[in-house]
Amino acid sequence: MTSLMPKISYREAVREAMREAMEHDERVFLMGEDVGYYGGCYAVSMGLIDQFGEARIIDTPLSESGFVGAGIGAALGGMRPIVEVMTVNFSLLALDQIVNNAATIRHMSGGQFSIPLVIRMATGAGRQLAAQHSHSLECWYAHVPGLKVLAPATVSDARYMLAMALQDPDPVVIFEHVMLYNEEAELLAADQVAAMDKAVIRRSGTDLTLIAYGGTLHKAISAAEQLAEKGVSAEVIDLRSLRPLDSKTLLESVSRTHRAVIVDEGWKTGSLAAEISAQLMEQAFWELDAPVQRVCSQEVPIPYPKHLEQASLPQVEDIIAAVRRLPGVL
Repeated sequence: MTSLMPKISYREAVREAMREAMEHDERVFLMGEDVGYYGGCYAVSMGLIDQFGEARIIDTPLSESGFVGAGIGAALGGMRPIVEVMTVNFSLLALDQIVNNAATIRHMSGGQFSIPLVIRMATGAGRQLAAQHSHSLECWYAHVPGLKVLAPATVSDARYMLAMALQDPDPVVIFEHVMLYNEEAELLAADQVAAMDKAVIRRSGTDLTLIAYGGTLHKAISAAEQLAEKGVSAEVIDLRSLRPLDSKTLLESVSRTHRAVIVDEGWKTGSLAAEISAQLMEQAFWELDAPVQRVCSQEVPIPYPKHLEQASLPQVEDIIAAVRRLPGVL
């Protein structure tokens, strides 16, 4: 029988993961903009400074390159830093540090140095924060060898994948979709959560495979529920890890269902969905009964007006429309 704990929110799950890590390991600390007395832009670190003080909950200047670089230096010095970047858009100011330093030092040092660094950042749209705060750039980081890239979509994954990331000797980037912070669910026990590099089947099906992650997972599940009412059995896979991709789970699913729809809040051009589609074509071509379909954001900067913002993002009806394009399903 599955062991369940009381309901908590996604933001509370992340906070408890950080609290537990800092209680058990003095090397762990949190740094970022407004993470201290303000409690974080999304209230994730609320109250932690009262317990751990300014030495371990560190408010930084508005200088992403500076404080991400400081986190890399701390990791080289034996610490276990958690660096919070307020939003993925701002992480581009630290791209040099993340891509040219954190991701490469193990390789360039011949394995002599590791960077046990966790970088957390909010991603995605839905809160009317306009183009400066709403884009989904996860695939940019998933492109880079030397990084592990995670996108927890459930409360339990938010709680335990961060703990797993802190045990990793290499840099891990965690994307937290802004629309998930208020989500509440019962918390699974730690031993019932898959390893951080494994995809998980969230709903079994036989007619097609819906592949999603982060903020698109719940839309994929809603689409699967509506398709079930029409007599279509859709399997839903939560990627969880974007680098490395759990290609084995994807290929096994598509080999059973013979059709795939990928839901990705990034733009279609050069997207993570494109990479997954290519892998399915390369490794499961003869299993496919129809072309792989991709449901992505419109190729525009995310608009501010709510109706335009929603129109630019993948929605449940878009997923169902993609399923209709698969011959022999609807």
